[in-house]
Amino acid sequence: MGAALRAGPCSALPLPLPLLPSMPLLLPLLLPLLCVSGMIPEPRNARITSVNLHSTLQWDAPRFPRGNLTYTVQSKSIYYLGGSFETLRTELRQPWCDVSSLSPYGSYLLQLRAEAGQLHSPWVTLTFKPMDDTTIGPPEVRLKSESGALHVDVSGPFAEHEQERWPLRLYYGSWSYRILYWRKGSREHPASASWVAQVDTRHSSEILAQLEPWTVYCVRVQALIPEWNKTGQLSRELCEQTTHNGVTPVWIIVTVLVGSMLVVGTAFTVCFFSSFYLYRLFKHVFCPSYIFPQHLKEFLSKPPSAPQPFPLLPQEELLVCDKLTVISEQPQTLREGSGDEASGTPELPQDSAQGDTNSGKA
Repeated sequence: MGAALRAGPCSALPLPLPLLPSMPLLLPLLLPLLCVSGMIPEPRNARITSVNLHSTLQWDAPRFPRGNLTYTVQSKSIYYLGGSFETLRTELRQPWCDVSSLSPYGSYLLQLRAEAGQLHSPWVTLTFKPMDDTTIGPPEVRLKSESGALHVDVSGPFAEHEQERWPLRLYYGSWSYRILYWRKGSREHPASASWVAQVDTRHSSEILAQLEPWTVYCVRVQALIPEWNKTGQLSRELCEQTTHNGVTPVWIIVTVLVGSMLVVGTAFTVCFFSSFYLYRLFKHVFCPSYIFPQHLKEFLSKPPSAPQPFPLLPQEELLVCDKLTVISEQPQTLREGSGDEASGTPELPQDSAQGDTNSGKA
């Protein structure tokens, strides 16, 4: 009977039929014997979610109406068969446990059970290999359009743990990126579209050339790890419009050349006439065309004490006058008839006649 009690939970005790009527009386005495494994249902749907080596053990809480349940998680390396389990976390209140502290290069056995005081459930065991079981997340992508091509810069994804950030390509032996690009406008999914082009590269930067100018292209990138047979998640869709293809048309070259020649010719002409005008203005202001007489230059260049070039004449020479006598010719008839009148005419004084003469000369 004791073996039967220890074999299963209380809800399925194989008790003899004669003891069933007295079960309420014996239950307080049997409870200490029932504090063995199997009293609490085991956690359900235990699983590990791992993205970029950030791993979490999750499960569904069992149905247990008496009190609050806690959980214990233990781990053991598969490589050491004789090793014992080590407790990772205990007295967990939530149905999850972070197991990112395990080395990504190892292989482990994880076991989980529920506890309530002295009662506990059976262990739930599962295998975990971080490098194999983790999911490679999407990388970070930057897209730039330049000279008719698209420049794609890729970084990551990264493993983050305790404020540290390491590129995942440092953990794996081989690493490459697959770049998918297509013209925007199709309703099909990029991965299934037959016209989607792809480029595989080991570098973190790639130039997508041979694209149509002035066309919108969309790009998504994912990581590839051939040695581990792993394919990462696609990055978010980025779209960018291409510009000209970098080849300048002939008509633009001719237009620019002719325009440059016109600009240079116009600038040269304006500068020439402006310089000529300024030269004439400067010459007119500072070097006028009037020529000062030479004799005046010589006269003004001599000091006041020097002899004068024009000697002064005496005052008498300036007042010299010649005597002039005016005799008028009279007709003969008049001369005979007017003899008396002529004789009767008073004779002018000599001084008066001389004065008149001087006045007429003057």
